[in-house]
Parts: sequence; C-alpha cells; structure tokens
Amino acid sequence: MQSWKEIIEHQKSQEYFQKLKNTIEHQYQATPIYPPREKIFAAFDKTPLETLKVVILGQDPYHAEGQAQGLAFSTPANIPNPPSMVNILKEIESDLGAVSMCQDGDLTPWANQGVLLLNTILTVKAHQPKSHRNIGWEIFTDNIITHISNHCENSIFLLWGSNAIAKSQLIDKHRHSILTAPHPSPLSAYRGFLGCRHFGQTNALLKRLGKTPIVW
Repeated sequence: MQSWKEIIEHQKSQEYFQKLKNTIEHQYQATPIYPPREKIFAAFDKTPLETLKVVILGQDPYHAEGQAQGLAFSTPANIPNPPSMVNILKEIESDLGAVSMCQDGDLTPWANQGVLLLNTILTVKAHQPKSHRNIGWEIFTDNIITHISNHCENSIFLLWGSNAIAKSQLIDKHRHSILTAPHPSPLSAYRGFLGCRHFGQTNALLKRLGKTPIVW
C-alpha cells in the first residue's frame, strides 16, 4: 500500500497543484491564512493510510485566529468549542449515553484511532469562509477520496452537509459504507444531524467488520 507521502507527492507534481501552491504561497506572505502552513496536511500525518477506518469530511478550515489545526471540525484544546463542535459533542452524548473523550474540542485522539478528519478545502483566508474555494484544493481532495475508494476496503465515510454528501459519487458503495446527515452547524443541525446516531452506527459497522470501535 502506498503511503500518504507518496500519494501527496504525486499530486504535488501535477500542474493543477503547482498553480494551487503558487496561489497560497503568495497569500501566506500577503495576509493571514489558516491553518499555519506546517499544519495544512496534519490530517494525513495523524492518520496513516494503513490505520484508516473512518473518514469524516468537512468543508474548509475554521477562519478565526488560533482555531484551525489541519483536522476537520477540530480545534486546539485551549480555546472555546465552536458551535459545530458543540453539536457534535451533544450528538455523541445523546447517541452513546456518554460524554466524548474530546470534550475540549481537540479531535486528535480520533485521528490517532484511524479517523481521517479531512476538509475538502485545506486553507482559508482569515475571517473569509470558503475564500479558497475553486483554487485547486477540491481537485486534490477529490483525488484523495477516489484513492481511498479504489485502494482501501470497508472504510466508513461520514458525510455531513450537502457539500460533503455530493462527494458520495466518488465512493464505491460496494466496497465502503456511507452515512449522511445535515451539517452540524447551528444553521442546519436541527434538520437531522442531531439524532443521526452516526457514532453508534459507525462502531456497530466496525464491530461487524472485526475492527476495533472508535472511542469517541
């Protein structure tokens, strides 16, 4: 099995990525961009491909200072939990009858258990959500999702919100499981994220596959 490093290096050699790199390098020099440059690929560093069990797909990084750390939905432990994280923790407690091990909002323990916390766009300008839409990140992450679909077996994809759910077309439904729900943002969580029970369903699927469940 290829490593993330090999897969990412192959992407970096392609023309679209050269354009993407030039765009964000210029912006990092000109304006605050999140996450810090060294954490752009943190999701891959924390969850090696050979440990992958679950993919949680986010949109783009948090855009306030100090929040983004390269893991979708996750924030450093020393800052207040953003509203989406509050709803995720609420759903875990409702679903599993126990509080999450990540009450501080830092989801690194999930990543260390094989949960790839992947945003579809990996950088953002300060205070400008979706500002790095359509500069090339979607090509990169579509290629990552396609690679997982084609080369891994029995991964579980949690797709929250319409942007993430649209990526289901890249995933082989005969090889993998897909759970979908509205986004955990306060704007949409009440439409079905709260009550989706994805955390318990994921662990039931993992047990059926003979894999160790996630300690959420």
